[in-house]
Amino acid sequence: MAGLLVAGSIALDSLLGGRIREELGGSALYFALAAARLVPVSMVAPVGRDAEARVRTLLARHPRIDASGLDVLEAPTYRWFADAREGRNLDLGSQDSIYDVWRPRLPRGFRGWAFIGSMRPDQQLRIARGLAGCGLLAADAMYSYVTRAPAPTHQLLRLVDWYFCNDEELAALGGGDPERFRARWALKGLVVKHGPGGATAHTVEGAIHVPSRARRVEDTTGAGDALAAGMLAHWMLDGGRPGRLREALEVGSELAALAISAVGVRALDGPEAAGPRGSARSASGGG
Repeated sequence: MAGLLVAGSIALDSLLGGRIREELGGSALYFALAAARLVPVSMVAPVGRDAEARVRTLLARHPRIDASGLDVLEAPTYRWFADAREGRNLDLGSQDSIYDVWRPRLPRGFRGWAFIGSMRPDQQLRIARGLAGCGLLAADAMYSYVTRAPAPTHQLLRLVDWYFCNDEELAALGGGDPERFRARWALKGLVVKHGPGGATAHTVEGAIHVPSRARRVEDTTGAGDALAAGMLAHWMLDGGRPGRLREALEVGSELAALAISAVGVRALDGPEAAGPRGSARSASGGG
């Protein structure tokens, strides 16, 4: 089985210091909505019955998202709390008891590209082991988790091909120079997100930086997931050729700008035809 897959969270977010509450979000939803503008995407995620109806209503508007891996559980939907500081989200922690009962249902024999969204590191590690042997495996960091549980995150770094993190998360994981960090963990690629400063991809061939494409900023939640979705989906369509990485990262930056132009997933929930430059390719080219 090939294609693009995301395994991550579905959340009810408290944003802007509590001024916005119970906003639908989560790494799996942000990534899936962004990636579906370019390619079909499969989603693996847990949700409680308290948010099931809202999630199914949203997903019904996006037929290119395969939600057969959605698990509805008798546990509260994951909650995340954040405030906004200087163009970035300040991670204030979460309520994540749903991870105590969730056992992700991953497709057998998956050989496509996969992204493990930010969530509790023990679940990220479980998923990474279940996706061993896929075509490309990437994962994302979350500051509150990497500071509380660095050991499973270090184990995760040994299993993935690409890793996404922001400057604070990189520092929390003991990274100074991004290239040394990439080499230390034998990563094929490391994407460091700089908030308003854009993003930089580090590979053995050097660093590629793209600026932020933001034109309007309402809420920065999900920017990193949309960046990863655009980059991986576009690059997958190009066969992962090194010479096409810059264009893929630029598409990711465009989708991140779209994500932050409205609160929560509202902008990404818009018509897929309104995707970023370069997203007009046929989804059938996604392999």
